[in-house]
Amino acid sequence: MKLNHIPYTLSFSVLLFAATSYAQVKPEEKKTDKPTGALTEEIVVERPYKPVLADAAKIRRSPDLNSTKALKSKQNYSILNRKLELNSEIRQLQAQPLSQAAVPPPLANYAKLGLGNFSTGLAELYLNTGADEGLQAGVFAKHLNQEGSLTKQQFSRQELGIFGKSVLDKITLNGELGFDRYASYYYGFSADSGKTIHANPEKQRYSTFTLKGELIKNYEENPPVDYALKADAYLMSDKFNAKENSLALSGFLNKVWKQFNIGVNTSLDITQTKDSASIGNHIFRANPYIKLQGETYKLALGVNLVQEFGTNSRFNFFPAITAEIPIVPEFATVFGGFTGNINKSTLREFSRENPYLNQNVGIQNAVEKTNIYGGIKGNAGAGFGYKAMLFYKKINDMALFRNDRDRQERFNMIYDDAKVTGLEGEVSVKISETVSWQGKVNINTYNMDIQEKAWFMPEFRLSSNARVNIKKKLTLDGEIVVNDQTYGVKYNPDPVMVKIKSYVDFSAGAEYLYKEKYGIFLRANNIFGNKYERYLYYPKVGLNVIAGLNYSF
Repeated sequence: MKLNHIPYTLSFSVLLFAATSYAQVKPEEKKTDKPTGALTEEIVVERPYKPVLADAAKIRRSPDLNSTKALKSKQNYSILNRKLELNSEIRQLQAQPLSQAAVPPPLANYAKLGLGNFSTGLAELYLNTGADEGLQAGVFAKHLNQEGSLTKQQFSRQELGIFGKSVLDKITLNGELGFDRYASYYYGFSADSGKTIHANPEKQRYSTFTLKGELIKNYEENPPVDYALKADAYLMSDKFNAKENSLALSGFLNKVWKQFNIGVNTSLDITQTKDSASIGNHIFRANPYIKLQGETYKLALGVNLVQEFGTNSRFNFFPAITAEIPIVPEFATVFGGFTGNINKSTLREFSRENPYLNQNVGIQNAVEKTNIYGGIKGNAGAGFGYKAMLFYKKINDMALFRNDRDRQERFNMIYDDAKVTGLEGEVSVKISETVSWQGKVNINTYNMDIQEKAWFMPEFRLSSNARVNIKKKLTLDGEIVVNDQTYGVKYNPDPVMVKIKSYVDFSAGAEYLYKEKYGIFLRANNIFGNKYERYLYYPKVGLNVIAGLNYSF
């Protein structure tokens, strides 16, 4: 800084101080006559206000920063014993409930009566105690008769049964007593001669009394053991005094331990067949097993122990191994197995499949020595299921029907060893309660040991049925069966193999419900009118139609 500026700066400061002091002189004060140099005015200097707290109001104790004790204030509550409502808001309008009409009880009983061409008559009656699933009892009766255009081409069937069911706290009991009668004639018709083989065909009739009983343990969350017992008995006879009596007792025990199921299936079957000779065909079976079930697989290991006794005695030991592994959970599961068993032969089963049996048919059990199978099954949605399986079987003494040399309209039983390779497929579709459809196909190849063919056994068979319910008033259903060609033997006089043509059997029906209790129905069988032969010399009737009334109560 330059020093020659100091005098000017000092002079400017003195003048500024003097001006400031003059501005603070009170105007009402007057000058005195005192000599020059004495104070003649009172100067008051004002400063900004600064408050100062007195020492008496200060808190001289420092806070304790280490104290963690929480302050708990005492609170008093007054709990009301009723809910407070805010009435200031607009309340929601309440709909006036409609008076509900009484729901009618379900109709558990019905009667059906129908008539059709070929002198067809149909009658059915079903009576039940009601809708209580815990306690049920009832009775049913059925009758069907038909007469074709050929001599003595007549059929009739009657069924009668009484049943009961009781669900108790721990077990469920089921029982049924029944009677079945089927009558026909040996009306064998030869296409070569254009007439029946015998001018006056004989009548055949099978009568069977049945008794069934079942005891099942009810479901529990963690049961100590699961079990079930079942009894089946029947008395059968035909018009030529052939008889068969049977009593079968079966049951199982199963214990769950962690991921394992350990148990045994067992049965005792006592069957006596009497014709010109008496044959005792008794079987005891035991199937101990252990099953391992994880989240993504199932595996069962066991054995089939089968003891045959009676007229013939034989002990059999077979493996029983099965497995399942899902490849797409809930949609696709691959499965397979390796098993074996004894397939029991009875007069009752043979007559159900072919009622035109000869007298004194041979009874011999088939031995399924090897059964290897594998496939895939699953669901594609809630209403679609499927299954496809390949298998290979080695069977000793497989039963076959073959026409008798002397009475060609009758059939004997013959037995031969066979190797069977096949494919089975099933499809099931259900669209709510309105539409449902099922289909099944079987493709088999038979390699026989002695016989030229597996007589009357088709290598291809397709069956399918569908059902449609329209507004719970009209129900439509249809069924189709496609059977590949088969082979039989006729004698002229030497045995000659003949081909039996393939056939298609299509049937359909409709039922209309009128005012809940009354209904009408219409049924057409063999719509294509094919007089095909399932067995040699026994053509079926053509197109037959049945119409009638239903009544529910």
